[in-house]
This record gives sequence, C-alpha cells and structure tokens, in this order.
Amino acid sequence: MWSTESRELVEGNILKAIIVFAIPLLIGNLFQQLYNTVDSYVVGNYVSTSALAAVGASTPVINMLVGFFMGLSTGAGVVIAQYFGSGDSAKVSDAVHSAMALTILLSVLFTAAGISFTGPLLRGIGVPEDVLPHSMQYLTIYFGGITFSLIYNMGAGILRAVGDSRTPLIFLAAASMINIVLDLLFVCSFDMGIAGVGIATVMAQAVSASLVLYKLMRTHDSYHLELRKLRFHKEIVRRIIEIGFPAALQQSITSFSNVIVQSYINSFGTVTIAGYSTTIRIDGFLMLILQSFNMTITTFVGQNIGAGKYKRVKRGIFVSWAACSVIVLVIALFLNRNADSLISVFTSDAEVIAIGGMLRLFSAFYIVHPVIQILNGALRGAGHSKVPMFFMLGSFVVLRQIYLAIAVPLTDSVMVVLAGWPITWVICAVGMAFYYFKVNWLPEAAEEKTAVS
Repeated sequence: MWSTESRELVEGNILKAIIVFAIPLLIGNLFQQLYNTVDSYVVGNYVSTSALAAVGASTPVINMLVGFFMGLSTGAGVVIAQYFGSGDSAKVSDAVHSAMALTILLSVLFTAAGISFTGPLLRGIGVPEDVLPHSMQYLTIYFGGITFSLIYNMGAGILRAVGDSRTPLIFLAAASMINIVLDLLFVCSFDMGIAGVGIATVMAQAVSASLVLYKLMRTHDSYHLELRKLRFHKEIVRRIIEIGFPAALQQSITSFSNVIVQSYINSFGTVTIAGYSTTIRIDGFLMLILQSFNMTITTFVGQNIGAGKYKRVKRGIFVSWAACSVIVLVIALFLNRNADSLISVFTSDAEVIAIGGMLRLFSAFYIVHPVIQILNGALRGAGHSKVPMFFMLGSFVVLRQIYLAIAVPLTDSVMVVLAGWPITWVICAVGMAFYYFKVNWLPEAAEEKTAVS
C-alpha cells in the first residue's frame, strides 16, 4: 500500500524526510500566495490605489470562511494520515470519501453565505466609500467560485496526508501561471478592472480543482476517489469534526478578529489600508514557510503515531523547529533591511511606501513564529487540536482585541496599533512552549510497533 515516497516520513533520516516533504509544500504555498499577490500587483499598478486597498480589505473576509474550511480539512488530513500510518486501507478510503462529501456540502453553504453577507460585512467594518464598490465586486466573484478552492484544498490535503506533497505543487503551479496570464489579459488588454482579477482567480482555481480530482479518481492506491462512494461515515466524520473543528473555529474566529482589526486600519484612511494590505502580502511569504513546516509536522506526527513511533515523533518536532527557525531568521533579517524597496514593488505612491515601515516592526519578532507553528502542527497531528486553539484564540483574538480597544483611542499612530501583533505572538509562543514541555500529551508509555529508525 505504501510507496517509497510515503514511507519516508516514518522511516530513515528525519531531517531529510521533513525537508523533502516540506519543500514541495513551500513551493506550492508560494504559488498559492501568488494568487493574491499578483492580484495586488496588477490592480496596484494598472488600476488604482483604491482597487489595491479593495483587494486588501477583502482578504480578511475571504479568510474568515476559507479559514474555517481549512481547519476542517486539517482534521480530515490528520485522520487520513493516522489510518494511513497504521496501514488500514479500508479506513483510509472511508475517510477520503467522507472528507469529499463534507467538502461538497460546505461548498454550497459557503457560496450562499459569502455572496449574501459580503455587502453588510464590508459596510460593518467601515470600508471607505471609494473602496467599497471594488471590494464588493471582487468578493462576489470570488465567493461565486469558492467551490473550486475548497475542492482543491481538500484534495491536496488528502494527498499530503498519504505522503504526496509533490503532486499538489504541480497542480498549483499550473493554476498560478494561468492566474498570472489571465490577470494581465483581463486587466491590461480587456480593461476589466478588479472584476477581471476576480474572474482570473476563479478560473485558475477551477483548473487546480479539476486536476486534483483527476488525480484522486485515477489512482489505484487506498485513497482512490469514486463519486458513487461519496457518503458520510458517521464515526469518521465525528473524528474529522472532533480534530478539525477546534482548528476550524480557531482559524475562523481569528479571521473574524482580523476583519475587526481591518476596521481599525480602515479608520486611518485609504493610504494606510493600501500600505497595510501590501505589508500583509509580503508578510504572507514568510508565513508560507511556517505553514509548510506546520503541515509537514502535522502529517509527520500523524503518520508516526499511526505507526506507533513515539520517540521519532519528538525527534521530528525538534528537527522541524530548529530548521524552521534558521530559515525564518535569515528571511526576517532580509525583510527588515529591505522593507521600503519591497513595498515599492507594488506601488509608486510615496505615502503607501512610508506606511510599509510596519514590515520592519513585524520582522523584528518573526523568530517566535516557529515555536507557535511547529507546536501547533505537532499537537494537531497528535489529535490535540483544542490546545493550540485555546492558546491562539486567547492570544490572537482576545488579548489582541483588548490591546486594540485600548491603544486605538489613545494614539493616532498606526505603528502603535500594530505593536499588538508581536506582543501577542510572544505571549502565545511562551504559553504553547510551557504546555509542550510540562504536559504529557504523547502516549510515550506505549510500546513502539517497530524500531525507531
């Protein structure tokens, strides 16, 4: 049942296995980031500053719904990885079909919710009048095609859970290239404005969804997908929800909190919105590395727990943390020294570039992120997804909102407002590290099924 590629996570050199699995994830995440980054580049340079701000103001709204789904897909990935690690082909198949059935149901609900609540939500967070029409148009188009995004993400999650991080990369690369070409074609040649950017994104996502479905339906392995077998297997759906719902709730609530944060940013005006959204785009590239290691260690822990290799689990967590920290430190130093130059890639507006100095503030504290993301992924892979949920919601939502509620009325400096980010990062990292080292979260007493490699 297992290919050589699949065995790499449970056998052999740990560092090599993690890097080999993480690199395709990282490259794939880079292509994923290109979707919104290219959107920002095209509208910022060929449409207007208001259109650039619109894409930025739309992102937290998108992340609120998509983040919820991604949390559930994490639960599905953990369940599949554990069954796969234990060699239970029948359960792998049941989990795959339950996960895809859940995706279809949520696609219908998310499309309706996204289109229905776009207008009221944007008005509720105080999007400026010159930005509002652009944001509404972009989001309506995006949510109209959100089914493609959900199908691709669940399909890619299934492939990663069984040890294949390369195939989703190929599909995502193809879709990203299509997105770039269509962005330039629709905006620069057809003068479709922000609508062209939205349509290009949906069309590209349709390509990636089609490719991942083709892969799952053509494979002869245990994760083969047959449409006639789509159904909800009660026990498996319960496990997916039990593991995935805390992650879904965390991501969704954090994204909703970011929508509220966006309302604070909106109060500083269009230029600040554009500067903030551009900074978040650049910040997102570093987050890709963290997400790649996060997904890698989740799969690594899930498969090795399924195989009964508990000592290997802890060694893998340490190796992932060390490797991720070195990479993040190097990139953080680069971003800190070149903040203005990087912002200027997206716009020539001097005021927007000046606002981009917030990138220097963020990058000075990036080194705490590996602690959060590696432990987050490890605990989820072990099935303890409620623990990172409590720490991350407490830090990134509750404490951050308290800070903003106090800081915003007392200052007119956006930099003071944004200091709440690194403060809450540090608090979360300290809390999760304390839990990891002090609580017996892994069943070490159980005998290993096979010798640790």
